[in-house]
Amino acid sequence: MRWDNLRLTGPGGDDPAVPLFARGAVTRTFDTPEFKGMTFYEIQARSIINRVPAASRVPFEYTINPYRGCGHRCIYCFARKTHEYLDLDSGADFDSKIIVKVNAAELARKELASPRWGGDHVAMGTNVDCYQRAEGRYQLMRGILAALRDAANPFSILTKGTLILRDLDLLTEAADVTEVSANVSVGFVDPEIWRAVEPGTPNPRRRLETCATLNDNGIACGVLMAPILPYLTDSPAQLERTVKEIAASGATHIAPIVLHLRSGAREWWLSWLSREHPRLVPRYLELYGRGAYAPKAYQQRVTGLVKEYAERHGVGRATPAMA
Repeated sequence: MRWDNLRLTGPGGDDPAVPLFARGAVTRTFDTPEFKGMTFYEIQARSIINRVPAASRVPFEYTINPYRGCGHRCIYCFARKTHEYLDLDSGADFDSKIIVKVNAAELARKELASPRWGGDHVAMGTNVDCYQRAEGRYQLMRGILAALRDAANPFSILTKGTLILRDLDLLTEAADVTEVSANVSVGFVDPEIWRAVEPGTPNPRRRLETCATLNDNGIACGVLMAPILPYLTDSPAQLERTVKEIAASGATHIAPIVLHLRSGAREWWLSWLSREHPRLVPRYLELYGRGAYAPKAYQQRVTGLVKEYAERHGVGRATPAMA
C-alpha cells in the first residue's frame, strides 16, 4: 500500500469505523474556535523523507510532509486526492481530518544522519502546508528545521501561512551553513475571492508581508502566483494588481501557475462553482473538458501577461518593503 509508512508500528484496534492508517493512533479534538469541527490523528510514521515519483512535474526529488490533510480548506487544492488513499474523502475529510506525524522531527534527524542519505535538497510544503494552523499547536517544523540545520542539508519551504516567521531564528541559522529558500503562495489579492476559496488561510497581503520579512532577514523568498483562477482572477487588471503588490513585497521572483484540476480537487471545485458561480460551469468544462490542465494557449496568454507585468513593476529588483 502506497501509504503504508503512515501505519503505527505498535498494536492497535480493529475498529472498522476509523481509517486504516489510524488503527491505534491517538485521536484528538481541540475546544478552540480555530479547530472547531476538526479531528487530529496523531500517528507514528515509519519514514519522513519521501522520494517523489519520477513522473511528477516538480523540480525536486525529496520532500518532508509532517501533515496530511490541511486546515487551509482551499477549495481547489490539488492534494485532496491523497486523502482517498487513507480511506478518507477528498472533500470535507481533507479539510477537517488531519494526520499528524508526531515523530517527524525524530525521523528527520535519523534519516538525515543515515549513511545512505546523499544530502539532496529537501522541499517542504509541496503537498499540504507544513505551516497550516495545526503547526502552531504541534510545532513539528522546529525539530525538522533543527535537524536540517545540524545536517547542513539544503532545503526549501512553500507556504500560504505566516507561521514560518516563528522559525526565523532556525531559518537564518540554517542559511549560515547550507542553501535555504522559501516561496509564499499568493495567486490573487482580491479579498472576496480569498475569503471564498481559501477560508482557512491568512490574508494574501499578510503573506506578502511575510515574504518581505524573510527577504529582509536574508532568506531568499519568491512568490508562487498560484493558482490563477480562470474567469475569477485572470483579467489583465486583476493580474497586474496582484503582480504590483508582489513586486512591492520585494519578492526575489514570481512563478505564475494557472489552476489545474486533478481528480479529487476537480469534483470539489466544480461543486463549489456550481453553487457560487453556476454560469461559469460550462466555461470550466470547456477549458478542462479534456484533462486536468487548461489549454496551453490559455496558459501561455496568462503567464505571458504576468511576465510582462513583472518586468514593468520590477519583480526581482530591490524594492521597498510593503507599508
